[in-house]
Amino acid sequence: VQLQACGGGLVQPGGSLRLSCAASASIFRFNGMGWYRQAPGKQRDLVAIILSDGNTNYADSVKGRFTISRDNAENTVYLHMSSLKPEDTAVYYCYSWDTRKAYWGQGTQVTVSS
Repeated sequence: VQLQACGGGLVQPGGSLRLSCAASASIFRFNGMGWYRQAPGKQRDLVAIILSDGNTNYADSVKGRFTISRDNAENTVYLHMSSLKPEDTAVYYCYSWDTRKAYWGQGTQVTVSS
């Protein structure tokens, strides 16, 4: 299974971006999918996940600003990010897992700066 993430870029504070993560297999096989991020010199932290039953979970730092969603027909998970802050700057990684293993996509850089 491969995960292809895209959508990162440079955005001003207060702006919005949408990240996409396309899976090479049906996302119905996964127990869940999500996004992590890693800022320079820091550990990789969970941002948001969406479970197979549709339940979602968010890091406290992004609640109310980020929304995770999925398109089952397109085998794609999205991360809608709004009211972006400089501290949201990081490499964002797509993540999924099934009963056998976890899968990681390549990172996409998000930079929030004026």
